[in-house]
Amino acid sequence: MEQNGAKGSRKQKITLVDYDESNFQEKEITNVEECFPFKDKPTITWINVDGLHPPEIPEKIGNYFGLHPLILEDILNTDQRPKIEDFDEHLFVVLKMLYFDKEKDEVFSEQFSEQISFILSSNFVISFQEKGSKVFENIRDRIKNSKGKIRKKGPDYLIYALIDAIVDSYFKILEKFGEKIEFLEEELVEDPNPETLQTIHELKRELISLRKTIWPLREIIGGLSRGETPLIKESTEIYFKDIYDHTIQIIDTIETYREMVSSMLDVYLSSVSNKMNEVMKVLTIIATIFIPLTFIAGLYGMNFAFMPELEWTMGYPIVLLIMVTVAGLMVIYFRRKEWL
Repeated sequence: MEQNGAKGSRKQKITLVDYDESNFQEKEITNVEECFPFKDKPTITWINVDGLHPPEIPEKIGNYFGLHPLILEDILNTDQRPKIEDFDEHLFVVLKMLYFDKEKDEVFSEQFSEQISFILSSNFVISFQEKGSKVFENIRDRIKNSKGKIRKKGPDYLIYALIDAIVDSYFKILEKFGEKIEFLEEELVEDPNPETLQTIHELKRELISLRKTIWPLREIIGGLSRGETPLIKESTEIYFKDIYDHTIQIIDTIETYREMVSSMLDVYLSSVSNKMNEVMKVLTIIATIFIPLTFIAGLYGMNFAFMPELEWTMGYPIVLLIMVTVAGLMVIYFRRKEWL
């Protein structure tokens, strides 16, 4: 079994939250066997595992809670594409959590993304986080303080809240993309350079990767909102439809950003071309001004014996005056034509 989740993972941490409308308990598990009595309790149990290495703990949880071997394999293999699989008694969902790398000023780096897997059953939810982000802290606070409907609903509402937290985090990523695009637009107008072109290509690559990550959400959330599994109650389907609307909005925004970045590439090429045209125009004007001056200098540089101007006392200053006059008249003409 390939275990990519073992790479770079920190020490595992298991958190257990058990609740119903009137009772609540939360504790950090030191021995995985402490989770086992909660399998058949009538209350709602949420087991969250931070870190996938060593794999023995996810495997023990999976074996005791009756998870299919393919589920365990997909949990430990963190190269999974976002997906949903129905195993009758369990619903398996894989999503990707993304972070913005402030040092590299990018989104998609191995250090700032993680796979999060969910198992939904009739009375419990198990989540496996590759690196243990704090994206679910608000959910824990809502359960603890009985905020909203979460304590009155079942495990299907809990997994809705967890998925919704991940989807909402994508809006923060899109906000960062928007800021980068706005900065690039200003740079394109003021001073486009080769580094700008490289940044555009990197941004385009990141948007393609973001699209590949988020596009499967459309199918996942769509299936949950249509009630294709009995583990999702009809009363909860409407909440997944709300996530579905957010997903469509995110995808539309990504497509808009991709079009903007593609147009920025055209703008860059046009700006560079215009800049080159301005340089060529100036050089052409300078060369044009010097053509008659070169002709005059060349004419009197022949030094033929019977050239009467060679004997003039004022010949040199007169020729210089003629050359300055010709150059001045040409500059005035170019300005009137708005070529300068």
